[in-house]
Amino acid sequence: MNKTRFLFIPHPLSFISMKLVAELNQKKHTVQITRGDGLNLTAEIDGRVYELEASEPEPNVYLFKHANRIYQIFVSPNEKSGESYQASVGNYDYEIKIIDPKRLRGSGASAGQAEGASEIKTAMPGKVVRVLTEVGADVKTGDGVIIVEAMKMQNEMKSPKDGTVKEIRYPEGATVNAGDILAVIE
Repeated sequence: MNKTRFLFIPHPLSFISMKLVAELNQKKHTVQITRGDGLNLTAEIDGRVYELEASEPEPNVYLFKHANRIYQIFVSPNEKSGESYQASVGNYDYEIKIIDPKRLRGSGASAGQAEGASEIKTAMPGKVVRVLTEVGADVKTGDGVIIVEAMKMQNEMKSPKDGTVKEIRYPEGATVNAGDILAVIE
């Protein structure tokens, strides 16, 4: 059993279903996680399916039970990069970057080449903890626009294209729902 298979779950008990891409030590993996009854969840990672029992006994500490084995994982933001997480399993440390496909899509045009307005939407419910720019500011593809905290993790929502910030729809401290438009870039 490869212990690294269970490092991609930001908070296993706060969602119904989530699909994302996780970069582990610079290799990308597709991940689909579906919450079941109680503490049970199903994780599909690169096409392989795992039935897990998950819990968070304390902040940033996760326990996963699979095939009568228990894996304890410590997860914390990587202070050096600001965009990734450090996960420790036993004597092993891993750097993980979570990439939310919905956040990167913009309006459907390719990043940096989109014409017209592109919307930055939240993929899951959360709270706006910081607005990084202002209406009228010029941004480049990948520039941070707004930070949303969801499932005890902060996610920087980035511009899908070069352009100008036309709207910031939520102030710091606002609660947002999945699919809400946070900002518009033209």
